[in-house]
Amino acid sequence: MFASTFENFSFMQNVTTYPKLVALLAGAALPLAFAPVGLFPLGFLAPVVLHLLWEGASPRQAFGYGYLFGVACFGVGVSWIFISIHDMGHLPLELAGFITALFIAFLALFPALQGYLTARFLSGYSPIHAVFAFPALWVAFEILRGWVMTGFPWLYLGYSQMDTPLRGLAPVLGVLGISFATAATGGLLLVLVRSKSWPARLGWALPLLILWGGAAALATIEWTVPNGESLQVSLLQVAIPQQVRWQPEQRAANIRRYLELTRQHWGARLIIWPENALTIFYHDAVEFLEGIANEAQEHGADLLIGLPVMDPNIHYNGESAPRRYYNALVGLPTGQFYLKHHLVPFTEFLPLKSLLGPVVSFFQVPMSDFSHGPEAQKPLLLAGHRLGISICYESAFSREIAAALPSAEILVNVSNDGWFGNSLAPYQNLQMAQMRALEMGRWLLRDTNTGISAIIGPNGRLAASSPLFQDAVLTADVQPTVGATPYVHLGDSPVWALIALGLFAGRTMTRVYWTTSQELPT
Repeated sequence: MFASTFENFSFMQNVTTYPKLVALLAGAALPLAFAPVGLFPLGFLAPVVLHLLWEGASPRQAFGYGYLFGVACFGVGVSWIFISIHDMGHLPLELAGFITALFIAFLALFPALQGYLTARFLSGYSPIHAVFAFPALWVAFEILRGWVMTGFPWLYLGYSQMDTPLRGLAPVLGVLGISFATAATGGLLLVLVRSKSWPARLGWALPLLILWGGAAALATIEWTVPNGESLQVSLLQVAIPQQVRWQPEQRAANIRRYLELTRQHWGARLIIWPENALTIFYHDAVEFLEGIANEAQEHGADLLIGLPVMDPNIHYNGESAPRRYYNALVGLPTGQFYLKHHLVPFTEFLPLKSLLGPVVSFFQVPMSDFSHGPEAQKPLLLAGHRLGISICYESAFSREIAAALPSAEILVNVSNDGWFGNSLAPYQNLQMAQMRALEMGRWLLRDTNTGISAIIGPNGRLAASSPLFQDAVLTADVQPTVGATPYVHLGDSPVWALIALGLFAGRTMTRVYWTTSQELPT
């Protein structure tokens, strides 16, 4: 009975009976593989359903199926965009809906183009296509999406496997390598199910076991080593609603709440305030900052505080910043600065400002004309250790975080997730931060305004986390580490090699496979 199920496998026919509906359902299911739902099998099953639709389709049909998949996937997975621009940006309902739909329609072009190329150059069923070429194209388009218009690397397949053995690949191949392994897992399962004989099925089960078993073995390796004694850190989360936190009349009350929590935790060696905790320019807050810096020195503590900076005399890495304003962190009492480099389009800066400025002038975003900080900034030396700093959106980009290594001993990411309300985004952001810690082999301290704040170990596991929309302080002993994972040294070059090999195999090895195989394609 079990064998006949494999032989007939009627699901294959059912997929093509209502292809448009199936594409929509598969796309809507994929975001459920990620945080906070975490149905990780959907990470390799939903893409395989799309691959099945593409097999017998014309390039035009494959484009359409991919587009429907993308609309459903991003419509569910990044629905928080609407909250950001309507609830927080105060756009009218209709206009916010239109902009959200436009953004989703743009993102859907990536799986659509992938489908077109698949049908154009890799048409028909082949195990080589499913196991090698399909994952190669999938990851190539993830890379493309992470680059176009400064990049939007949300919902990479690799994040869906954060709690599976495939996570062991992160310190070696990064999240994109896990994406490749995830897509390849789906392809191997498909080929295994379609094989007509038990020896063939066992033959395809073997690489699947090697892939997952090898990843699990890699997860047991400690790629970095402790450096010195641990230090106590405290992360402050003061849950001020985004709608009021920039109001001038709210400023004094906000500062008092941060001061109260800070003074309750002077026992920590390092105390962190989140992104733009101070809604006042650095040069207007100098007197206040000097006072709290002196207080911190008396207690043997260092502070890291988020605030905007506009000061031509600020120095970082020995160079003067131009007269602009930046999304920044200041380290006290040393007076070191980190200036955010990778800004969020349309909220922190406006691409093609001369063309689009009049169009989006109605978008009520405070401090929405930040300048880009330098691309290469040295770690900040605080609490006796070198800290690799990132702000908000930057934690989604592996190579930008890796730029601070191997020098940085601890990673720090601050964010204002209040923009996203009670949506999927805070959980997705946290999952990406966990992947960064795992890729880099470092503790990562993630401090947010409204949650979820977290202290993350080098293995990507949460040592502590806070609830959403509540005042909280996370305190823990954190161990600085030195050394570097293979990913820090090699970056994404092994993934590029996998993409090249996968596409080469898909174009050249398929005919060889069918010539030497005793099975015929179904």
